[in-house]
Amino acid sequence: MTIKHLSLLALILGFQGYAQQLSSVVLDSATKKPIPYVTVRLNNKGMITNEEGRFTFRLDGSIKETDSLFLSCIGYASLGKPINEFTENVIYLPAKAIELNPVIVTNKKYTPKEIIEEVEKNLVKNYHQGYSKKRLFLRQTFRNNIIKTDYTLKKSTIDAFNKKFLDSVIRTVPKSSTFYTEILGDLYGASDSEEQKLDLIKASELYDKSRELDYDKLEEKFNKIIKANVKTDSYFKIKSGIFGTKIDSLELGITEVDSTDAVALQKELEKKKKNEENRKKFFSKYQRETLGNLYGNLPIFEDTDYNVLFKPGRYDLILENFTYVGDDAVYVIGFKPKRSEEFQGRIFVNSDDFAVIRMDFENVEPLRKFKLLGVSLNEYLARGSIIFSKGDNEKYHLRYYNIEKGNRIGFKRPVKIIEKNKNVKGRRKQNELSLKVDAAFGSTNRYELVVFDLDPINSGTYEAFKENNNLLPTYMPNYDPTFWAGYDIIEPNKAIKEFTSQVELGD
Repeated sequence: MTIKHLSLLALILGFQGYAQQLSSVVLDSATKKPIPYVTVRLNNKGMITNEEGRFTFRLDGSIKETDSLFLSCIGYASLGKPINEFTENVIYLPAKAIELNPVIVTNKKYTPKEIIEEVEKNLVKNYHQGYSKKRLFLRQTFRNNIIKTDYTLKKSTIDAFNKKFLDSVIRTVPKSSTFYTEILGDLYGASDSEEQKLDLIKASELYDKSRELDYDKLEEKFNKIIKANVKTDSYFKIKSGIFGTKIDSLELGITEVDSTDAVALQKELEKKKKNEENRKKFFSKYQRETLGNLYGNLPIFEDTDYNVLFKPGRYDLILENFTYVGDDAVYVIGFKPKRSEEFQGRIFVNSDDFAVIRMDFENVEPLRKFKLLGVSLNEYLARGSIIFSKGDNEKYHLRYYNIEKGNRIGFKRPVKIIEKNKNVKGRRKQNELSLKVDAAFGSTNRYELVVFDLDPINSGTYEAFKENNNLLPTYMPNYDPTFWAGYDIIEPNKAIKEFTSQVELGD
């Protein structure tokens, strides 16, 4: 028997207990193009394919070659068969032909609005909204770029703060950067976005430190100039037009700790320890709040931004098509706002139980946009997909949430930094730096959340769980395929797999 005739399981298991995982790519059988967001199930565990159609499943000791792998996706025929019958690392799904399903033929002929009303009526019956423990994986991608950094130096009474120096500072600021954060954990909670608890299991950060602003070196440059030209008891007035802010010189960090002063040194060490503790708490808190915000904005909750289920009268609804998930008939309803609502898209509704199994959405106008006194903000992008699937308790729950957000910030204003000192006789004003700034910055943030398992719990279990904030993400300058070995995650895309730092720096 040649290698190509071996089962996929044998190929991926290796020999003598080496890495055990099942990896494959799912393609359209006709077009040979990848199919994203395919639901993959193995022994009641859920996975989802990434935008390139790829998935990886970890195989533990309980998995047998005869256990079946099930794949399902809207518009495609479902596929289910034992693992040992998959003989290639490519899986093809054929499109499902649109036929008159008996469910649709015999059911009442619903209007789009009536279908939405049935969805809203059956939310409690269809979806698990009580306390639960969810094993999940969250990948966050942050891309930042500088669009414009123009300025005019109007006045500087400190020679060192000249155009040459300011240009050198601007050159140190990276024009673009990409930052990935990945976490695996258990989220405890119900439908309240603010009442969530997170048990972090593992986390990573992937980015190029050489493309990050070196605040320490920048601070060192500024401090050297400040110490040579500014009195330690001075304070600074930062003004931009009619606005002003007072900053003491101590706040600029120009004080030093004498290493021979044991008391001062001990205080400094305690401060650093406290900062590290706060950093751990902040990381955990930020991840918990991010997950809470994603969950709280699901379309099955009344306060959601995607409120078509609760306020259908505000939308033009169109029954676009029928499709299938396996043998289940699905209504495809398009929605567009009549007036001031922010999102349009499609919802896919199971015709049997009236559960929303997927929503695709995108904004039709900026979510926030203002321009005042030279400061502007434009949150111009919010688009994504939300997928639900049925669990072991016959209730639907979130399986996958993907959203991409984009914004642009502009600053076009005069800025003055004025040194003042109340202990100097005569004029309090000592030095002044005056600029006219015209800058713009853009960013896109993407959040991918996959929920592998959901276990219902009671309020006592929720109350008894205590968060542990001691875990920080592991920094990686280059993509490391071994970091998540032994854990289920959503398969990284090509950009992540090929990510490398220009210069590898220490942690």
